[in-house]
Parts: sequence; C-alpha cells; structure tokens
Amino acid sequence: MSIPRQVWPPDFAARYRQNGCWRGETLGGFLRERAAQTPDHLAVVQDNVRWTYAQLDARADRLAAGLLALGYTRGDRVLVQLPNIPEFLSVVFGLFRAGLLPVFALPAHRHAEIEHFGRASGAVAYVVADTYGGFDYRTLAGQIVPRLPSLRHVIVVGEAGGFTPLGEVNAARPQTLPSPAPDDVAFLQLSGGSTGFSKLIPRTHDDYLYSVRESAVICGLDSQSVFMATLPVAHNYPMSSPGFLGALYAGGTVALARSPAPDVAFPIIERERVTITGLVPPLALVWEEAARTTSHDLSSLRVLQVGGAKLTAELARRLRSTFAATLQQVFGMAEGLVNYTRLDDPEDIIVNTQGRPISPDDELLIVDDAGRPVPDGTPGHLLTRGPYTIRAYYDAPEANAMAFTPDGFYRTGDVVSRQAGGYLQVLGRANDMINRGGEKVSAEEIEDHLIAHPGVHDAAVVALPDEYLGERTCAVIVAREAAPKAVALKAWLRSRGLAAYKIPDQVVFLPAFPETAVGKTSRKDIRAALRAQLAAPVSPAAGE
Repeated sequence: MSIPRQVWPPDFAARYRQNGCWRGETLGGFLRERAAQTPDHLAVVQDNVRWTYAQLDARADRLAAGLLALGYTRGDRVLVQLPNIPEFLSVVFGLFRAGLLPVFALPAHRHAEIEHFGRASGAVAYVVADTYGGFDYRTLAGQIVPRLPSLRHVIVVGEAGGFTPLGEVNAARPQTLPSPAPDDVAFLQLSGGSTGFSKLIPRTHDDYLYSVRESAVICGLDSQSVFMATLPVAHNYPMSSPGFLGALYAGGTVALARSPAPDVAFPIIERERVTITGLVPPLALVWEEAARTTSHDLSSLRVLQVGGAKLTAELARRLRSTFAATLQQVFGMAEGLVNYTRLDDPEDIIVNTQGRPISPDDELLIVDDAGRPVPDGTPGHLLTRGPYTIRAYYDAPEANAMAFTPDGFYRTGDVVSRQAGGYLQVLGRANDMINRGGEKVSAEEIEDHLIAHPGVHDAAVVALPDEYLGERTCAVIVAREAAPKAVALKAWLRSRGLAAYKIPDQVVFLPAFPETAVGKTSRKDIRAALRAQLAAPVSPAAGE
C-alpha cells in the first residue's frame, strides 16, 4: 500500500507557513528539544513509575532503533492498542522517531475493529499490553494475526506469551535515526464515524503540532502544569486538546490515570497536584456528584475541560458550582477543527457555548440543507477548512467525495449556530436532529431541560420510526433514585416553555446508557436497542 499523504493546495500551504501556523517541527523533534532543555524535569508519572524528559527521550530512541532493526522502513504503519500506561508514550515517540506511523486503536476495540484498522492501513506490526482491565490482548492478537497477512510482529508490553516482548525491542543499540519531514504524515487517527467502521485520518507533524501548540497556549499550560490523562490516551481529545502532547510541548508533566472513576482519579489529582484534565459529559456528571462528598483535595485543579460531545448548559452550571476549577468547553474533531471557551470568558459564554476556533486561519461555513449560508444565530450544517483540518481520509475515495466539498471544506456533520464573537452553540449531530412530522427537533435542547430535573441523572433523546409522523421523539432517562413519572417529566418540560412538538412522545427508563470506546453516550447503540425493544405498538404506560 502507498505511504499515506495529506496535501493542501500550494497557495494554502504557503499561507499557513507565512502566517506561522506550520513551523517545520516534528513530533519526535520537539521531545528531543525539551529533553535537552530540562532533562531532569518529570515528564510522565503513574504510581511509582516516574520518567524524566531525558529518560522518555532515551526510551524513544532505543525503541526507534529496535523497530528499524526489525526491518521496518519509513512510512510503515503500526497498530498501537495500549491503555493509559507510560509505555504508550515511549512507543509512540519511538514510532515518530523511526518515521513509522502509529495507527491509534482504543483499548475497548475488539476483533472486528482491529482487523478493519489493520487491513485498511496495511499495518506491519501490532503493539498491545498483555492484559488490561481483565482482558487478554494476546488472545485478541492471536485471532488477528491469521487474518492480516501484512502483520510481521506482535509486540507485547508485559508477558509476551509467544509474541515479541517490548523489552527485546527496547534493548536495541541506539543508531542514527531518520529525520521525518514536517509535512510527512505522522500517524493515522480514527474518525468518530456514526455509521460503519471508522475511517483513517492522516495527520502531519506540522498541522498537528500547530493545533497542539496553540491549544497549550489557550489552556494556559507551562512547565509547572500537570495534565492528567483521564480518558483513553490514544483518543484525539486527550492526545492534543491540549492533551498529553500539549503538556509535553509546554514542558509540563503527564499523569496517567488507569481509570476515569473518581475513586481512582481523585487520589491522583491530590497526590500529583494535577492542574488540568479533560472529561466527556457522562463522566463529568459522575465526577460532579462524587466531588460533593469527596475527602480528596482537588484544589490544585485549575482547568476542568469537558468535550467529546455536547455539554448541556444545566450540567455546565452544576460543574461551575461544584468545582473551583475553571470550566472549559471543548468542541473538536479528529479531522481537525478545535474550538475552546477561553479561560477568561464570561459565565454565559462558558455555560452556553462550545467555544470558538483555535486559529484566525480556520474558515467556517454554516449552511442550510441546500448549502446556502445562514445568518448568525440560525442553526445550520458546519463546514470547515484550515491549517490543521485534513483535506482527505486515507484511501477512502467514496467517503472523501461525501465528506469534502470540491473547494476543500470538510462537512463535519454537526449542526451549530454561530453567536457573537464567533462562538458556536452545538445543537447536535445532523443525524441526531429529529424530523417529527416536518418539525426539526434538537435532541440536545430537550436533553438539557431533562437533566435539569432533580430526579434525572442523565438523559438522551432519540428518534424512533413512526407510521404517521415519520419519526417520533423518545426520551431515554437514567433516574437518580426513584424514577419520576413520565407524565411529570412532560409537565416539567412544558413548564420550562418548550413548544408542544418538542415534548417527547415517549419516555423510557434505563439503568445506564451504552457508551462508545471513549466513554461518550452512544445514541447509535441506544437507538438500535430501543428499536429492538419497542418494535411492538406503544402501550399507554410507555407513552405516558
């Protein structure tokens, strides 16, 4: 297979360089610079493992040399499926140094996803932990190897079980390493795709580091910052917004949490004096409730980010009142565009918007269903292009034809409205907008009101097929303790001024929501489960 490339038109590339977006840096190179500047500063910590910048840099060099000694060459792809452990950092920086391209998989992925990623990328190696969270990844690797002829090695952190131990690769003598070009693709990230398998996103050193560098500035990172990777560290959000890469770029420290649960994460915040971390909304809800009664000292936390999915205004207000840290909303995508509320923004901006773009070179179009621009304050489909937004997925011509306009704008699939100052309010994914008898209903808007009810822990609103309306709205509720009556919830919504067509046609209670691999609420899974459960005619009890 061909080496992945990401190409911007020459005039755009020249402008991005002239404007200082692309500085000719590489992901392996900036770590070497930090190691030279502050070799003894703590770079990564987990439990008793504490690596300085010099130690992380040396590990990356040894691993790069070891991988090249195995016969791999520039541009080869390597599947990386590691949890939040220090070896994740040494492996990926070793790959960057060797000119090899990580293909980032999440710990929750299994046979079908891994086979797809390996086949689509032409991966030559697969790096896993021996076991994690009660799951044996060596067994998974054993299932994958016969299905992927391109795989030459499975490299295991821990007991190798017949595969190649990471320690053997690390043992290689340092050698002269290649120097990847700044416009080379550095890795393949996964799209968040709501249907089918994820597509592969080629990100270059220059474009990704621009996003990382500016994110670190916007989020106020410096050498004294301690970023806790709470979410799976291979995900784009905890990697770069500002993520572990932003923390290292700023010369700070990365603390790795084995689990995002408060009983694991709160002690780390206290012990390592964590200053910033990022959550997804369902996890933020759990943290908010736990923080009310915790005995752990969370006072070091200066910035609490929430992103990965829409944060409702009601939950934003709860977080603001519970945590002393500044709440920062993050709205972005692995394909590029990232928006932040700024740390000094007023309350109404932080609570009610999902931020504004990183860069003055980010171009945004908000259009109606026919592709015509809509006025500010009017909902529309978000399209974007810029210095860190890709122009094409890897080896996916059909997807590219659908996802990108002829002039290079990426169709994000998000419905937003632009407010004063360029701030965005995210109304939901285009396929989360419910067409109820011709009226467009925003699932996010109804969820925000439902979560404000004292008896509701969490809520998701989904569309279900309806013979007469085309689609009907179904509110799926996770109650706090005693579940409120559906009738009472509908009355609550009416009392808050919602139009009659926005009141859910049906209310269903679940003990918990299905989640994606990174912990987001998975509406796709909820819809599938509900459609199976509710195929029979709606009973009066269920509908009321």
